[in-house]
Amino acid sequence: MLLMSGKEVSRSIRGKLSEDCSRFVAAYGYRPTLAVVLVGEDPASQTYVSAKRRACEELGFGHMDYALPTTTSQEELLTLVRKLNDDKSVHGILVQLPLPNGLDEDLVIEAIDPAKDVDGFHPQNVGRLLIGKDCFISCTPKGILAMLDYYHIDTDGKDVCVIGRSNIVGKPMAALLMQKGRDATVTVCNTHTKDLADHVRRADIVIAAAGHPGTVTADMVKDGAVVVDVGTNRVDDPTKKNGWRLVGDVDFDAVGPKCGAISPVPGGVGPMTITMLMSNTMLAARRQAGESV
Repeated sequence: MLLMSGKEVSRSIRGKLSEDCSRFVAAYGYRPTLAVVLVGEDPASQTYVSAKRRACEELGFGHMDYALPTTTSQEELLTLVRKLNDDKSVHGILVQLPLPNGLDEDLVIEAIDPAKDVDGFHPQNVGRLLIGKDCFISCTPKGILAMLDYYHIDTDGKDVCVIGRSNIVGKPMAALLMQKGRDATVTVCNTHTKDLADHVRRADIVIAAAGHPGTVTADMVKDGAVVVDVGTNRVDDPTKKNGWRLVGDVDFDAVGPKCGAISPVPGGVGPMTITMLMSNTMLAARRQAGESV
């Protein structure tokens, strides 16, 4: 069994990103800069924003953090987004989701300049992804592809089962895998899928993004399959100081011995997501500087 370490892959990519950032600064005299907007005080969102700030600092990127109160109105948030769109010193914009109740996420995402949409959520980027054109790719699917490439896992002609149909992971993941150059045969499953196990059992590669612990069990996975676990779920664990631990959507201990390769949780897909955000920010800065990339 090959353990696909997102930490290892991320270190490799970040090393190159750090070099790219140094070259960019030397060429243009300013840093690729990411603006992150957080509305409210959701603890998980605060943790994610802190991790993004650390990544920027580690790589030499610039960062601007905007912490807005839960009482922020739709128009106030949109006004800030428009201001960042017009700010030439900002190359990437990320509005941390989910937003508090009463704020329309779709309106906010659509307000972001597609050229600065480093999350890859704007309809223009999503549409270009679907038809195979250059665009900003959602960070988690982009990270999964980078992980598969790093470990030389070929998708050409493979049966891939994607469990989950979210706009953030499932849909873009399926679209990317069926593009020319990836050439996978993709099945997308959801909560209404009849006999999920039957679909998963046929797959050479399983990408579990259901958001529920224990979705994929050992009897569902064929011998030698590649399993990518996207799930991040908190489960009670009285042996831990904080009373909980993180698990994925896959029963790792039971499924792992059957696999040709598997990603762990934590330490698998998670580290790749933020690294791909940095990659997209670097790409945005280079394009806005007039480079053909």
